[in-house]
Amino acid sequence: MIAFLSAAAMMLAPAPLMGTTATHDMPIGLWQNPKGTIRVRTMPCGDALCGAIAGATATAEADARDAGITNLIGIELLKDYRKVGPDRWAGTVYVPDMGHSFSSRIVQVAPDTLKISGCLIGGWLCKSQIWKRV
Repeated sequence: MIAFLSAAAMMLAPAPLMGTTATHDMPIGLWQNPKGTIRVRTMPCGDALCGAIAGATATAEADARDAGITNLIGIELLKDYRKVGPDRWAGTVYVPDMGHSFSSRIVQVAPDTLKISGCLIGGWLCKSQIWKRV
């Protein structure tokens, strides 16, 4: 009987908010950067959020080639984003034309709008962009 009660208590205990992300809470879909030069498909990757480039203009492809990247499509741009609060995730963004990854935050400001920030030096000197759902 004690084993049954322990199992029942574990099933009824609330899951911790931080560090877990249900798929329905993630901004899953196809998103476009402000200039319309790339589209990124976001998806769950385990319990994290990630996103790969699904489309790019000829200009974006040329910029990537100048940085030594031969094929932009399929590159994982958003990596290992973990939920850090309501409508907020922290992870790493890869900037192909710079060839570097940066610490990053995503804030879903509306159902079809993301604010994606990339930061230097532990969250300082950040640059943000507003991305729209396609």
